[in-house]
Amino acid sequence: MSENTADLAALRAAAAQAEAEAAQARAEAARAALEAAEAAARDQARTPADRAAATSEPSEPSEVSEHAASIAAGYRPEVPWLPLGALVENDEALAGVPIGIPLRSLNRHGLVAGATGTGKTRTLQLMAEGLSEAGVPVFVTDIKGDLSGLAVPGEAGDRLLERTTSIGQDWTPAGYPVEFYSLGGVGHGVPIRTTITDFGPLLLAKVLDLNETQESALTLIVHWADSQGLALLDLKDLRSVVSYLTSDEGKDELKDIGGIATSTAGVILRELSALEAQGADVFFGEPAFDTADLLRSAADGRGVISALELPDLQDRPAVFSTFLMWLLADLFGGLPEVGDPEKPKLVFFFDEAHLLFKGASDAFTDQVIQTVRLIRSKGVGIFFVTQTPTDVPDEVLAQLGSRVQHALRAHTPNDAKDLRASVRTYPTSEYDLEELLTSLGTGEAVVTALGEDGAPTPVAWTRLRAPRAAMDPAPEAQIEQIVTASAGSARYGTAVDRESAFEMLAARIAAEDVAAQEAAQAAARAEELEEMEARLRKEAEAARKAEERRAQETARAGRSVLTSVLRTAGTTLAREVTRSLFGTRRRR
Repeated sequence: MSENTADLAALRAAAAQAEAEAAQARAEAARAALEAAEAAARDQARTPADRAAATSEPSEPSEVSEHAASIAAGYRPEVPWLPLGALVENDEALAGVPIGIPLRSLNRHGLVAGATGTGKTRTLQLMAEGLSEAGVPVFVTDIKGDLSGLAVPGEAGDRLLERTTSIGQDWTPAGYPVEFYSLGGVGHGVPIRTTITDFGPLLLAKVLDLNETQESALTLIVHWADSQGLALLDLKDLRSVVSYLTSDEGKDELKDIGGIATSTAGVILRELSALEAQGADVFFGEPAFDTADLLRSAADGRGVISALELPDLQDRPAVFSTFLMWLLADLFGGLPEVGDPEKPKLVFFFDEAHLLFKGASDAFTDQVIQTVRLIRSKGVGIFFVTQTPTDVPDEVLAQLGSRVQHALRAHTPNDAKDLRASVRTYPTSEYDLEELLTSLGTGEAVVTALGEDGAPTPVAWTRLRAPRAAMDPAPEAQIEQIVTASAGSARYGTAVDRESAFEMLAARIAAEDVAAQEAAQAAARAEELEEMEARLRKEAEAARKAEERRAQETARAGRSVLTSVLRTAGTTLAREVTRSLFGTRRRR
C-alpha cells in the first residue's frame, strides 16, 4: 500500500513538473516572439550603416592596443570555459577580447568580492548560469532570496540589450533547472537534514569548539551510544545520552574506560544549547539528505542549480558553519579521486562568506583550510562570495585560484587598509589597482584566474555579461510549484521522528525506576516478613516459657498435694499404730 502511495505521489510530482516545464516553454516562446518583433522594428529604424556595424565581426585582438593584446593572449575562449565578459579599455568594452575562466580550473576554487551594491550577486548568478549551460551542477546559498529568479527567464530591455551588444553577448532570456532547498524545512524548499551519527563526533567537536579532552569525551559518548544500539538522530538524542552517562543511573556505564567528568559533560551540554539556540536543531534529524543528489543534470543536459535558502543568516552563523562543514565533509568522503577533470563535478558558491569565519574557532578554520585544499581532487570547486578578500583567512585565500573583484570603497582608514591588502593579492599588472578598484562601475570587475597551464591569467578590467534569468526573486507560487513537483519533496519532505536514543533512554530509565521501585517494595516486604517472623519467634518463645512456667507450677502443685496426702496418711497410720500398741484403740 505504501509503495502504491509513493508511486502515485511520484507520478503526480512528475506530472506537475512536466506541466511547469511546458508553461515555462510557452512563456519563453512568447517572449522570444515578442523580442523578435521588437528587434525587427528596431532593425527597420536603423540606418544601413548601423546594421552593417551591428553585423560586423568583433575586432580581433591584433587590432587592439598592445596592452589589450597581451591580456587577450592569456585568455583562450577556444577551450571549454566559463565566459564572464569583455575587456574594458579606456571605459570602452572590447567585444573582441572576451574574458573567462577555463572549466578545468574551476576546481581550484575562487573568490567573488566587492562592496555592497557593486554586483556580486549578479556575478554569482551569471556564473551559475554559465556552469549550468556547461553541464556542471551548481550549489548556491541564497541569503536574501535574490537567486530564486534563476528559475524564471529574464526580460529584455533597451539598456540591457545595449550593454550585451557592446560586449559581444548574444543575449536571450532563459530559465534554468533549479532545485530549492531549506535547512530542516524552515522556509521554501526541500528540507535538508542529517543525523548526529552521520555528522560525526570529530566534525561536531570542531563546530562546538571543544578541546582535545572534550572531543575525546564526545567521541566516547557517540561510540557508547552506537554500541548500545541507541540511534543519535538529533540534538535531543545526544543531550539525553550525555545526561544519562553523568547521572546516577548511567555513571557506571563507562567506568571501565575512564568515564566522563561532570565538568566536561557540562561544557558539551552548554555548547549544544548554544548551537540549538541558533536554530541548528532543525538541521539534525531524518530523513537524512544524500549529498549525491546535488550532482544532478536536467534532461536537457544542463546542470541542476541547487539553491539553499538561508534567511536571517546574520543572526545564525553557527548554522551556516555547521551545514557547510558537513556538506563538504560528506562529499569529500563519498566522492572518488578524479584529479583535474575537464570540468568540475560540482561548484559551490557561498554568499556572505565572511559569516563563515566570523568568530570561528581555530579548529573550525583549520578544518575549512584542509577541506578547501583537498576537495579539489574530488572535482569540487568552491567560490567564496564576500565584501573584501581580507574577510577570508590567508590560508584559505592562498587556495583560491580565480578572482572576480568588484569595486571596493576607501571611505575610512580601515577601508584603505583593506584596499591595499586586496591589491597585494593580485599578480603584477600595468593597472594602478588601488585607483581602478575604487572607480569600477556596477557590473564591472577585475578578473584573474588560473589558465589551462596552471599559471595566472593577466589581470583584466572586465565588463561582465548580463544574466539570462530574472534578476528579481521568483514568485512564491512558482517556487512552491517547483518544490511540490520535485522528487526531493517525496523523499525528504516529511520529517521522521522514529524511536531513538531519547526515547530509548527514557524507556530504560523508566524501566530502571520501575525495577528500583519493585526492588524497594520487595525489600520492604522482606523486612516486614523478617519482622513478623521475629515477632512470631518471640511470641512462640514467650508462649513456650509461659507453658514451662505453668508446667512447673502444675508440677509443684502436684507435689504439694501428694506430700499433704502422704503426710495425712502417715499421721493417720501412726495414730492407729499407736492406739494398737497402747490399747487405746476402740473396740467394736
